[in-house]
Formats: sequence, C-alpha cells, structure tokens
Amino acid sequence: MITALSRHRRAAAALFHALVVAAALGAALLLRFEFTLDPRSVRMLALALPVTLAVKLAVFRGFALRDLPWRYIGLEGVTRMVAGNAAASLAMAPLLVWQVGSGFAWSIYPLDFLLCLALMAGTRLAVRIASEPGHRFEPGRRCEPGCRCEPGCRCEPSHRCEPGRGCEPRRGLETGRGAGAPGRRILIYGAGRAGITLLSEIREHPELEYQVVGFLDDNPQKRHLLLRGARVWGGRATLATIVQRERVDEVLLALPRAPGVEIEAILRRCRAARVAARRVPLLAEMIDDRTLMRQIREVRVEDLLGRPPVQLEESAIRAGLAGRVVLVTGAGGSIGGELCRQMARYQPAAIVGLDQSEAALYQIDREMRERFPRTVFRAELGSIQNRRRLDELFEAHRPHAVYHAAAYKHVPLMEAHLFEAIENNILGTHQVARAAAAGGAETVVLVSSDKAVRPVNIMGATKRMAELVCLAAGQAEPRMRFLAVRFGNVLGSSGSVIPLFRRQIAAGGPLTVTHPEMRRFLMTIAEAAQLVLQAAAMGAGGEVFALNMGEPVRILDLARRMIRLSGLEPDFDIRIEFSGIRPGEKLCEELSAYEENTVPTPHAQIRVFTGKGVAREALAHCLQDLRHAAETRDAAGAVLSLKELIPEYNPSAFVLERALGEPAQRALARAV
Repeated sequence: MITALSRHRRAAAALFHALVVAAALGAALLLRFEFTLDPRSVRMLALALPVTLAVKLAVFRGFALRDLPWRYIGLEGVTRMVAGNAAASLAMAPLLVWQVGSGFAWSIYPLDFLLCLALMAGTRLAVRIASEPGHRFEPGRRCEPGCRCEPGCRCEPSHRCEPGRGCEPRRGLETGRGAGAPGRRILIYGAGRAGITLLSEIREHPELEYQVVGFLDDNPQKRHLLLRGARVWGGRATLATIVQRERVDEVLLALPRAPGVEIEAILRRCRAARVAARRVPLLAEMIDDRTLMRQIREVRVEDLLGRPPVQLEESAIRAGLAGRVVLVTGAGGSIGGELCRQMARYQPAAIVGLDQSEAALYQIDREMRERFPRTVFRAELGSIQNRRRLDELFEAHRPHAVYHAAAYKHVPLMEAHLFEAIENNILGTHQVARAAAAGGAETVVLVSSDKAVRPVNIMGATKRMAELVCLAAGQAEPRMRFLAVRFGNVLGSSGSVIPLFRRQIAAGGPLTVTHPEMRRFLMTIAEAAQLVLQAAAMGAGGEVFALNMGEPVRILDLARRMIRLSGLEPDFDIRIEFSGIRPGEKLCEELSAYEENTVPTPHAQIRVFTGKGVAREALAHCLQDLRHAAETRDAAGAVLSLKELIPEYNPSAFVLERALGEPAQRALARAV
C-alpha cells in the first residue's frame, strides 16, 4: 500500500515535470521568434520535444527532483533544481543539434533553462505559500519559516521578533555535548513542520556535531521525499531496519501533536531496536522563545496520556491579560507557577506572585526573571489569610485580575489537619474575594478541584465551599466576574504520584499503588494552566467551569508505563505493591455532581456547570460558624457546618473516628 502511494506520488511529479518541460520549450521558442511561429519553427518544436522530454525527465530522476516536497521546499531543494536543470540543458544540447540540426538557435537553450527552472520552482513556492496558515506578528513569539511579521522583516527559524525592532538573531544554543557526542547519528521521527525546523536548527549549529541520517514518518505519501536533503525512509515498521542500517544513535520525536498512544507505540519500537529516544516538547510547553533544539527532552509519562492538544482562542486570552496587572496567589506552587509562565506570553503590564513559602517564591522569581526578562514580575511574600497584607498588595499594585491558586490540596494530610484546611481554603478564599472587591479588581478566578464534587474528604469539601464563596461574592459585586475552574490531578506537580514513583524506581522499587482499580483524571500542568486562562477569558461571571479531563487513568497502568520508560520491566525488574486506600480517597473522582446540569461552551475542552447555589445569608452564617470552630478547635462543629451547607459531603471514617470521636459521630448521624 505504501509503495503504491509512493509510486503514484512519483508518477504525478513526473507528469508535472513533463508538462513543465513542454511548456518551457514552447515558451522559449515563442520568445526567440517574437511570438510568431512559422511552419519551420513548428517542425523544429515537434522534433525537439521528444528528445527534450526524454533527456530532462531522465536527468530529473537522477537528481531525485521528483522526491522533492511541495510544502517544505527550501534552499537545498532550489539548489537541487538548479543543478538538475543545468545538467539537463547541457545533456540535451548536442542531442538537439543532431536531431534538429543547426537551425535550432543557441539562444533557445538559456531561455529554456530559465523558464523550466522558474516554472518548477515557482509552482512549488506557490503551493508552499498557499498551504501555510496565516501568521500574526506576536512580539517575543517564535516565527515560522518564511513569515513576514512586519513590513520588510524576513524571519528565519533562528530569529525572534521583538516589538518595534523586527527580527534579531537568537542567543546560541545552551545545549551541551552530553547527548550530542561527536558524530552522533540522529534519526528524526516526524517529517512535518517541527521535524524540518529541527533539521534546520541542527544544521545551524555544527558545534553540536549531530548528523541527521534522515526522517521517519507514518504518512505514506511522504515516503522517499527529500526534505532539505534528508530522505524520508519510511514509517514505523521500518524503524528497526533504518536504525541498524544507518547506525542510528538516537531517535528524536518531532511530533508535538501526537497522541499518547502513538508515542507509546513508537517507544516500543525504539526499545526493540535498542536505540535511545527523546522528543520535542508538547505544544502546551512551548511558551518561550527557545529553539526546538534547546527544548529537546526525555519522553515523560505525561506524553503517554493520549490527550488531544489544547486549542486556545489566544485573542480572547490576550484581551484579558495584555497591558494589565495580574495577581496570582500560590505563585510558588505547580499550578500558580505555570499560570505565571503562561501569562508571560500575553504581555501583561505586570504579574504579581504571592506565596507564603519563601523558598518557592524565590524559585519562581528567579525563573521568571531568567526566562521572561521583558515581563515585570513582582514577588510578594504573604498569606492569603492575612487581610492586612492583601490590602497592602491591592493598594500597591492595583491588579485587574486575580488567579487564586493558593490552597492546601493533599488529601490525606488535610484529613488530619481539618482546621488548617478550613482557615486556608475557605477563610483564605473569603479574604481574597473581599480584598479583590475592595481593591477594585475586575475578575477573580478560583482554581478548584474535581474533589469538590460529592466530596468525601476535607480537601474536597473546603474547595466546594471556596466555590460557593466566590459565587456569593459575585452576587454581592455585580460589577466583578467571579468564576471557578475545576480539574483533576495534575501530573508532575509537587504533590502528584509521579515524583514518588520516580524516587521509588531510582531506589530499585517497589512502587506503591493504593489499589489495583484506583483511577484518576490526569492532566499536565501546562495544559491545565492554559485551559484555566481560556475559561477565564470566556466566563461572564458566576460559572463553575470543568475541564475535559478525558477518561480516568488507572494508577496501576501509570506505574507500569513509568517503569517501562525507565528501560525496565514491571514485575520483573521492579515490583509493584498495593498499600491500601488512604483516608479520604475515592477509587475514582468525578467532575460533575448529580444536582448540576452540564452546559456546553464554545470550547470543546471546557464545560460549565450550573448547580444549586446558596443564599448569601446562609453562607455568611456558615463562614462565621467555621471561623468560630477553627478558633475553638471544635472539630464536630466544623464538620457539621460543612455538612449543613454541602449536603452531599460524606465525611470519611477517619475524620469521624479520629477527629470527632464517638459523641460527634452520633451527633452527625442525627444531622444526616
């Protein structure tokens, strides 16, 4: 099948070349005889055309011109066309003298050469221009090859655009030689835009001493193409053969949009061929102006989730962020830090990062200054529970929008620290909402959790209460937009299972999984932050958005994938043990409660829920009770207050037995 498709593509290219040769020769004769062909000239054309076709098509085949791509034609392809046409013209000249005679004017040869070359190259250039999507000038963002960001500005892959300055060369790569040993032979998997850009960047940096031996691509129509001088050898089935024949040292996966199941299948082929594999980052991770070569990284378990890439309506996001001051609470955390990084793409006037952890705040401050030097970042130390500190921040910076990511999120830990969860997740959110209203903010976005749905733990109940606090604040302040965004577990965050599994694999195992059927909705940090920004851009206020998390992933399968990514085999090299469900955990989380109605949004990956709200008076009374319970360490009163406002809350046995005691259990049973 692949061979047949490749043959048809080559036959189509040969037919195109035949038409170009015939058109060029006829046009050359017309130009030479001033657009007047007498019978003698027509006879010469009839005699010359078969010879010209035979010679040129043979030479073009020898120069592999029929294997040149249409959409990605570059300098190497044009050079090959010039050489092929020059060789063909030289080869056909003596044959035409023998066939036609001396009456065939010598001036026709250069005309035929120029016209044939112009038609061949011009047609491919037109196809490339027509097939490339429109490009917008976005300061600081990488430009695609051939785009024109500003009048007179021709951007190259190694350049970046700066506002008011056109293009300037990028800084040199900061890639060491560890992975790029002298003469390291590289096979690029993916012959699309990312793969060709990667090839160009490798050639621009000969100091890396990479040698690209060619491409692999699963699109059968690309087989045998020559892309910038590198051959597309075939698809996935040929990987082992090409690795052995070309002595490949490493496979670079240039597939930023590939689903996880495809990446996993390619990795299996690489393991079978005993060749290392790395990849270009996911689209969601490409947030700064570094070249692709500087972003090549190891394949992570996040790449195997099988989730579609995030599609953003960037104009709407930019309208809410560009030129505005944004406050991010919990900026030193996983989600808060990623929100800061993603926001930097949209040129905010300033990003104010608030966190109560000195070390975490220091790290994000340094990172933002190094990676985004043109973005003003203000690191502010403080707690969301301190109203005076919040008022100081709003007075000093006057933020237009608040992204509230500060929260305690560790489920078993919060089961044992009931009052701290209430003070931070509920009362802290209330302080943020009040300070934002008093400080003139326009938008408050709460980062919530799927554990707020029919909560069975303190963390989920306090996050549901935080949602209700924000919705009530929106009713009290109609000029402002208050909204919440729910999503599931974030891979790679400080509290996720991924760092734990990595440490256990490094120690030789065993890996500990709580239950064979434990499942979780999983999302990468980058796509979670991007969808939070997208939901904030489309929200009118009063919504609780939920991100499309796809299908829940079995944690046992995740553990097995991580073991295989390390080059080991589960249950053979590393054992997996089951430790039992921890306090407050569900076997599978939910993203919507039974009482809530799902409403679609214009964005396919975001849905909105409109469930039962609460009266502001009831919420105010509950907040007062919770504050009193936290101050007096009244665990029973705290749980009863949560249960009163969140009837679907089902406290765990751990909370009932260890935190409340037998009398409180009986009181709670009567309340239920």
